[in-house]
Amino acid sequence: MRVFVTGATGFIGSAVVQDLIAAGHHVLGLARSDEKAAALAATGAQVHRGSLDDLESLKAGAAGSDGVIHLAFNHDFSKYAANCEDDRHVVETLGTVLAGSDRPLIVTSGTGMTNAVPGQPATEDDAAGGSAVVPRAASEEAAASVAAKGVNVSVVRLPQVHDTTRQGLITYAVAVAREKGLSAYVGDGLNRWPAAHVRDTARLYRLALEAAERSATYHAVAEEGVPLRDIAEVIGRALRVPVASIAADAAEAHFGWLAAFAGRDVPASSTLTRKRLGWRPTGPGLIADLQLLHGA
Repeated sequence: MRVFVTGATGFIGSAVVQDLIAAGHHVLGLARSDEKAAALAATGAQVHRGSLDDLESLKAGAAGSDGVIHLAFNHDFSKYAANCEDDRHVVETLGTVLAGSDRPLIVTSGTGMTNAVPGQPATEDDAAGGSAVVPRAASEEAAASVAAKGVNVSVVRLPQVHDTTRQGLITYAVAVAREKGLSAYVGDGLNRWPAAHVRDTARLYRLALEAAERSATYHAVAEEGVPLRDIAEVIGRALRVPVASIAADAAEAHFGWLAAFAGRDVPASSTLTRKRLGWRPTGPGLIADLQLLHGA
C-alpha cells in the first residue's frame, strides 16, 4: 500500500514509518521543514511538504494514497483545547478525500479519554467522553462524523508510549522533578497509567491499517497500569532528589499543566485489540526503559 502518514518525523511516527517500510509498504510522509524532509527521505520514505495548518496539503497527500495514518498533533499544552479542535478539523479534512472509498483512515486518540467505570481498565468498547469535558475526544468525535459520511475510519488510542529517550507525559514529569528538586506523586500514588513500547505501538498502527476494519477502536496497551508512585521513585533515584507525596490541591503549583493528568487513575486494557489483530507486544516495560534512560 501507499500510505500517507502525518507526524511521520515524530517520536511515534518515525517508528511507524520504519515498520511500514520494513513490511513492504510505500510511505508518503508529511514534513513541514527542510530538516524534517531530509530526515524523512533518509528512511526511504517519499516526502510530502505541508503542515497541519495547510489543509490543502493534507488533502493532496491523502488523495494520492491507498490509506492514511494520522499521528500529527500539536503538543503545546498551553493551548490544549484549541489544538484538540484543530485536530477535529484535520480529521474532517482527511475524511472529505476518503469518503465513499474503502481506503482506511487511522485516527489517533488516547486511552484516558473514555467514560470507563472509575477504577476499572478502559476497554476498546468504552466510548470516548464528550469533548466539552475531555478535549482530546474531539478526534474521536470527528472520526465518528466522517464514518457517517462513508469513510473507512478506525481509532488507535495511545497510552504512555516510551523507549529510553521519551516516555509520553512522563518526560515532562522528569523535567518538573529536575526543576523543583522533588519527584512527586499525588496522594498515595497508586493511580495508574498504561504504557507501551514505541516499537510495539508502531506495529499496531500497521496491523490496524492492514485490517482496515470500519469503525474499529484499538488500544496500544502493553501494560494496563503502572502506578505513578513507582514512576516517581525511579525518577527520584535517577535524579538523586527526594520522592514525596503531595496533596491534590498542591498538584497545580508543583506540576503546572501536568497537574490535570498527574492524579488521574486511567488503566486500560488491550484484550480486544490483541484478539482482533493478533497483536503481541514484546518490548521492554516502562519502568525498565526509565531505568535505562536515567541510570536508576
